[in-house]
Amino acid sequence: MTNASVREFKMPDVGEGLTEAEILKWYVQPGDTVTDGQVVCEVETAKAAVELPIPYDGVVRSLHFPEGTTVDVGTSIIAVEVAGGAAPAQQEAPAVPAPAAEPEQPAEQPAARQPVLVGYGVATSSTRRRPRKQAPDTAAGQAASAVQSELNGHGAAPAAPVTPPAPAVPAAPAQRPLAKPPVRKLAKDLGVDLATVTPTGPDGVITREDVHAAVAAAQAPQQAAPADRPAAPAVSAPDRPAAPVSYDSARETRVPVKGVRKATAAAMVGSAFTAPHVTEFVTVDVTRTMKLVEELKQDKEFAGLRVNPLLLIAKALLVAIRRNPDINASWDEAAQEIVVKHYVNLGIAAATPRGLIVPNIKDAHAKTLPELAASLGELVSTAREGKTSPSAMQGGTVTITNVGVFGVDTGTPLLNPGESAILAVGAIKPQPWVHKGKVKPRQVTTLALSFDHRLVDGELGSKVLADVAAVLEQPKRLITWA
Repeated sequence: MTNASVREFKMPDVGEGLTEAEILKWYVQPGDTVTDGQVVCEVETAKAAVELPIPYDGVVRSLHFPEGTTVDVGTSIIAVEVAGGAAPAQQEAPAVPAPAAEPEQPAEQPAARQPVLVGYGVATSSTRRRPRKQAPDTAAGQAASAVQSELNGHGAAPAAPVTPPAPAVPAAPAQRPLAKPPVRKLAKDLGVDLATVTPTGPDGVITREDVHAAVAAAQAPQQAAPADRPAAPAVSAPDRPAAPVSYDSARETRVPVKGVRKATAAAMVGSAFTAPHVTEFVTVDVTRTMKLVEELKQDKEFAGLRVNPLLLIAKALLVAIRRNPDINASWDEAAQEIVVKHYVNLGIAAATPRGLIVPNIKDAHAKTLPELAASLGELVSTAREGKTSPSAMQGGTVTITNVGVFGVDTGTPLLNPGESAILAVGAIKPQPWVHKGKVKPRQVTTLALSFDHRLVDGELGSKVLADVAAVLEQPKRLITWA
C-alpha cells in the first residue's frame, strides 16, 4: 500500500467508568480489508456485550490479543495499515508486545517502544488470559490449533499477534457452527466444542438445550455407577450455565469471576456495607389483579404486547412513587445531600447467561400501560439475547426483582447502588384467605421492599409498600389514584 501507515485501535470505554473488557470474538483476521464503521470484534464489559466498530479504512495487520483475553481500556487491540501517511497523534498507540514472541516491527514504528504489559517493563496492566493448552510446535500444528479455536468460538489463539499460516496446499475453510452469542458463551463456560454439538434449532442453529445435551452425553460414562449401588444424582443450579456434576467426578470446579458477575459482586458488597438496609414485608390478595391480566390479554390495545402480572406490579409501584415521591431519591455522599429524582427510570432485574443485570426503562413514570408493556417486552427480549447496552443499565432510580418466577415466596433484596428502594415480588399461588367473611382459595403473593434508611424512614417505606399492595388488591385504584 503506497504511503501506508499503521494505526493502533485502542480498547475504548464503551460504558461509564469501565476499566476493562473481555474480547469475546474477532470478526476479522490479519489480511482482511476493513472500512470505517465496520464491526471488528465483540467484547464483554462488566455491564454488557458490545460490538466495536473500527474508525477508519485499511487492512488488518495484526490482532494483539486472542479471544478470551481481558484487556484494559486504552490498550491497543488491533493494528490496521491505512493509506495517507502518518496517523494523527491521538490515534497512535505504543506497539503491544506479544507474551511469547516479538512481533515484526513496522518501518513506521517509533524506535523507542513503550511497554504496556506486565513483565515487559515498568508499566503494568491487569490484562489477563485464560489458561490454555500447549500449542503444537510445528507450523501445521499451529494452523490446526487456530482452526480448532475458531470452531470452538473461544479457544486459545497464538499468544503473539495473529498472522495467517501459509499452508502448503490450499484448503477449504471450515464452516463455523451457527449459534447466538449467549449460547457461545454458555459453551465456552462449559468447555463444549460447538463443532461437536448436534443442532436442533431453525436453520441448523445450536440452542442452549443442544449444548446441555452434549455435556450430558459426554458425562454419561462418568455418571454410570457400579452395579452394587445407585448412581449419584446430578446437581446443578437453576438457570445457571452449569453442567450437571456427578459426585463421582472431579470434587471441585473453579469458575473465573469476571464481566457481569464480577461487577455484580463488587456492587452488592458496596451496597451492603454502604447503605443501611431495611426490609419490610406484606402479603396481599392479588386475585383481582390476576383477573385483570387475563382481561388485558384479550384487549385489542395490548395485541402483540407482553401482558403479565409484572406489568401491573410495575404500574402499581409507579403509582406508589407518584403518591410518595421522596422514595425516588439517592444519597450524595460527597455533598451530604439527598437527591430527589423527578423522573423514574424503572430497573428490572434480569437473569442472563452472563449473570444478573438490571436494565431500566427510561422515564417509566410518563408511559401509558400499553407503552410500559412494550418497554418491558423489549427489555426482556434484549436481555435474553445478551444485547443489553451499557446505557440501558445506567441511571436507574428504583428497581423491581421478581423472585417469584423461581417459585420463591419472597426475599430481602439488596439495593442497586445509587438507588434508595428495591421491590421483590414473590410467587403468586392459591392460598386459603379470608374473603368477605369466608375462607376461600385466593391468589396470594408476598412483597418485600428494601430501602436505604439514611434517606427513607420507616413511615415512608411503609406507605410505599402499603400503596403497592393496595393497588394490587384493588386494581381499580390504578384509575382513581392516577
